[in-house]
Amino acid sequence: MRFHGQVTRRSRKKKRKLLPLLIPTILIAIALFIYIVNARLAPIYIDYAEVQTQRIAAHVINKAINSRTVNVLDVNDIIINVPNDSKGMIKFNTEIINRASAEIHGLVEAHLQQAESGNLAILPTEEIEFDPQAMESGEGIVFFVPLAQAANIPLLGNLGPKIPIRFHVIGQVQSTIDNKISEFGINNAFVEVNILLTVNVQIIAPLATRKSVVTQSIPVAMGLIQSTVPQIYTTGGGNPPSVEVPAPPQKEE
Repeated sequence: MRFHGQVTRRSRKKKRKLLPLLIPTILIAIALFIYIVNARLAPIYIDYAEVQTQRIAAHVINKAINSRTVNVLDVNDIIINVPNDSKGMIKFNTEIINRASAEIHGLVEAHLQQAESGNLAILPTEEIEFDPQAMESGEGIVFFVPLAQAANIPLLGNLGPKIPIRFHVIGQVQSTIDNKISEFGINNAFVEVNILLTVNVQIIAPLATRKSVVTQSIPVAMGLIQSTVPQIYTTGGGNPPSVEVPAPPQKEE
C-alpha cells in the first residue's frame, strides 16, 4: 500500500530535481524574448539615431564655421584678371581659396575631436541627452534615444527604456572645392565658391550598426561679376531675335 505521505515526499523530490533546470530555462526564455524584440526594434531606433547623428554633426560643424576668423568673402576679392586674354578670361585666386579651405578643414576636425572627448559646449544639449562619462573615456559621441520617441509613440513621450547610441568619425574629414556660376542679367554672372565637407561616421547601437555620411556646404565667397554690355545681345538658338544696344555718343573734337 502507498501512503499519502510517501507520495508527497516523492513529488517534492521531483520538484527539487526540476528546479535547477527550470530557473535556467526561464532565464534563457527571457533573454531570447528580449533579443527577438530588440532585433525587431533595431531598424526603428537605428533610423532615428541616424537622423539625430546628422543633426549633432551639423551642429558641431556650424559651431566650427562660426568660429572662423574670416567671414564669407566677396567674389571679386578672389578673382585674378587676365588682361592679355582677348575674351576677358578670369581666374580664381587659388591661394586664398586653399587658405580658407585649410582653415575650415582644421576647425571642423578640431571641433569633432572636442565633441568626441565630451565637450558639451559645442553639442546640442537642449533636446538630446548625452553621456559625458562614456565620451570622456574615448567611446565617441554617446547619446540616449528614448525607445518610445524612436518608435513614434507620442503618448509615452520620453518614457520607457533609453537606448545608448554611440557614433564616431571614421578617418579624416574630406573637403573639396565646389564652384557654381549662374547667369544673371545681360553678360553678368553670379558666382559661388563653396567648400563641400564630407564626414564619415559609424553609428553603433545594441545589436545594430550603420555607416553614415554627413555632408555640408560651406560658402567661402560669392558675388556678382559684371561685364560690359555688348552692342548687340542675342540669346542663341537658330534665328533668335536680337536687341541692338545703342553705342554711347562719341565726343566731338
